[in-house]
Formats: sequence, C-alpha cells, structure tokens
Amino acid sequence: MNKIKSLLVSLSLMLTAQAAPKPNIILIFADDLGYGDLGCYGSPVKTPAIDKLAAEGLRSTDCLVGASVCGPSRAALMTGRYPMRAGHPISRHPTEKYAKYGIAPEEVTMAEQLKSAGYYTKMVGKWHLGFHVEGSHPLDAGFDDYLGLHSNYSTDKNRPDERAIYHNHDKLQENIPFTEVTKLYNEEVVNFIKGKHEEPFFIYFAHHISHSPIEPSKPFKGSAGKKGGKYGDFILELDDSVGKVVNAVNEAGIADNTLIIFLADNGPAKDGSAKPLSGGKYVTMEGGQRVPAIFTWPGKIPAGKVSDAMITSMDLLPLFSDLAGAPLPAGLKLDGKNIFDLLTGKNQKSPHKYFYYYNGLNLQAVRNENWKLHFPRTVEDQPYWAKKAGGNKKKLFTTLKEPHLFDLEKDVAEKKNVIAENPEITEKLNKAAESARKEIGDVNVTGSDQRPHGLVNPNDKG
Repeated sequence: MNKIKSLLVSLSLMLTAQAAPKPNIILIFADDLGYGDLGCYGSPVKTPAIDKLAAEGLRSTDCLVGASVCGPSRAALMTGRYPMRAGHPISRHPTEKYAKYGIAPEEVTMAEQLKSAGYYTKMVGKWHLGFHVEGSHPLDAGFDDYLGLHSNYSTDKNRPDERAIYHNHDKLQENIPFTEVTKLYNEEVVNFIKGKHEEPFFIYFAHHISHSPIEPSKPFKGSAGKKGGKYGDFILELDDSVGKVVNAVNEAGIADNTLIIFLADNGPAKDGSAKPLSGGKYVTMEGGQRVPAIFTWPGKIPAGKVSDAMITSMDLLPLFSDLAGAPLPAGLKLDGKNIFDLLTGKNQKSPHKYFYYYNGLNLQAVRNENWKLHFPRTVEDQPYWAKKAGGNKKKLFTTLKEPHLFDLEKDVAEKKNVIAENPEITEKLNKAAESARKEIGDVNVTGSDQRPHGLVNPNDKG
C-alpha cells in the first residue's frame, strides 16, 4: 500500500512539473555601462527602478562578459561561447572589410534555442552582429521579430543607415533623432508585453544607453543634477526604461512567471564609472569585463540576494535552454554553464573553474574566482580598439612587459602584483591558459575548436 501511495505521489509531482508553464524571459542589455554606474552598485546617482529590481532578486557582484567591446561580447551572449570559439572575436566597423563578417549561421543562438521550445522571440534595439550580412540578421538568428537601429547610432552624415530604424528587413524610418530612440523602444516593448500571448515569449531589449553619443532625451536633461551631469541624465533615462518594462509586466499580471535579467555588454568608455574596479571598455582589466547583472523572478529567485560567485553572460544560453526544456546544441561546445541553482539559492558556488580574458584574438589573462594572471602583450597583439590609449585613462594594460598576478579577493582593483610570492598559483593558471590557447586559439595560434573569423589582418581596422 505504501509503495502504491509513493508511486502516486511521484506521478503527481511529475504531472505537476510537466504542467508548469514555461517562464517568459526578458533580457535587458545596456551598452557601455560601468560597474559603478548604478545606485545599487555604489553610484551617487541613484537608479530607483534598477535598484528596486536588484532588491527584489539577485544582484551579482562578479558577472563577466565574453569581451570588453560590443560585437564580440554580444556574440558570446547569443551563443554561450567565447567569441574566439564562435568565430566573432573582432568588433565590426562600417567598412568594406567587414562586408561579409557577422555571426556565423552555424552558431546556435539563445533565440534559436527558445524558439525551438515554442517561444515567441522578439528583439528590440542594437544587434551589431552583421545585420546586412547574409545569414547574420536577427531573423536568421532565431528572432521572430526585430525593431531597432542595427548598430551604433552614427552622427556621420556619410553613414545614414546607422540612423535608420528597421523593422525586420525593412527600413521603417530614416534619420531618426537619437533622443527619440529610447522612447520608441520603450513603446514597442511595453505594448508587446501588454498584448495577448498564446505562447511564452522571450524579449531581448538591447539599449544604446550608455554608448556615445551621450544624448539624454529632453525629459531627462538635468535630472541627475550637476554632480551626475549629462551622463547621469542618460543613466536615469535607462533606469526609467527599466521601470516601464517592469511596470508593464506587473500590469499584465505575468510577474510570477517572468524572469527579468538586466546586464551590460562591457565596461564604461570615457564617461561612466567602473569603481571600485580598474580599467574599462577596450581592455581586459576587471573594469572592462565585470558588469552589473541583476536577476528577478518572484517566487523562484529569493529577494535581496547578493552573490559574489563568478558567473558569465555566456551562462544565459544554457540557463534559458533548461527553463524552456530545450536540449543543448549538439556538436557545439558551450563555455556557459546553467546557473539556475545558483540563482535560486540551491548552490552558492561558481560553476566555472576558469575564465579566459580575450581582447580580440589575444588571450590576455586567466582567472579562477580569486586569482587573475595577466600575460605580457605588445601593441601588435592588440585589436584596433586597444592599440592606443588616445587619452582614455581607462585603457590600462594595453601593453605589458611582464606577467602580473592579482588576488582579486583582496585587490579587486588589480593594483598589487603578487606573482613573486605565488609561484604555484601562477603555474596552475599558466597551464590553464595553455590549454585554452590550444583549444580556442591566440594571436598566431589556431585553436582545435576555433571557428574561422575570415578576416585578413584582423587586428587592423581597415
């Protein structure tokens, strides 16, 4: 009798699990946002909507992105793989050289994973992965619908296509003023959320804030005061957008079945703050690749949780696949790990043994949770964006004559080189890096599992 009762309970639990609806997923992706640009990460300019989102879920203090620049970071996000492995280690530039360079059609994206599991997939915002390249458009990468500026907004009169709003493949509006872009995006996302949905949905909302041009729209000018300045105004416009999305979810009555994630593509350029980290966009210091990351899902992710476990943007593809019940891509090695148990509090530890910091094709550093080893590098090793500092004080370690080891637990700003005192740790990290070079590649090294990028002289812009 007890055995029968036990079997009935097990069957009931299985049926309940099968009947549980798949969660909606909203990924809000900021551009060039510094680790120290948000109130909940220590900024003097408070960001009430984002801070509230963090208070209601999990705030990560150690989330790393796949690269310190836009394109490769987005490739890593979409594929769950290091940009070198996925064949997209260099950020696109609007010249003939990159005419056939985009995210490879053979790569499997998070949108494709979710679409295969019955999700409606929508993207709004910046793509930057080869919009006009055959096979590399958002619709080719698993999105059912796309609206946005496909790349950075350009003020160059000779590049009008970078001021055009596209809907799928069609040009919807030319020469849109940049100050109107975020409002347009907000309306698109909010209206979609409030609409009727027969299937679970995935929204990838890729902002242009806080990438240049730093132009907050009129309602936000002066909102951050003199201390926050124009950049602070811009951040408050981003915060307002996040608030609108969250409010739409609440008003639609779907909050309990919606996972909302907020993170950035890389660290700050000249304007924002990476404090207490050093460096920023373009370099492999923590300030370039450690970003704000917030996860909320009422009833699933405990409120008020702060995690210092090392996670990555590449973890989202396996996380989403698990939530959707989609098998992981066959024949492709993923660098991301499923972090569901970490988010829900079942596990406190990082799923990653090591993380590899590539700048373009150059493997520049490796770390485990506590220790980070930087390798020597020359100007010739650098991608075009890191060859010169150009007056940007955040461009640190673009060249390095000797290896540097940092204890990030004690020295997150990477100030004190402790390599002399730690030969065993250095040796261990060196071995890990050598394995990565053999598998994923390096400057003048082709990895055993490295998709060809197809660029001639990839470190040069032209």
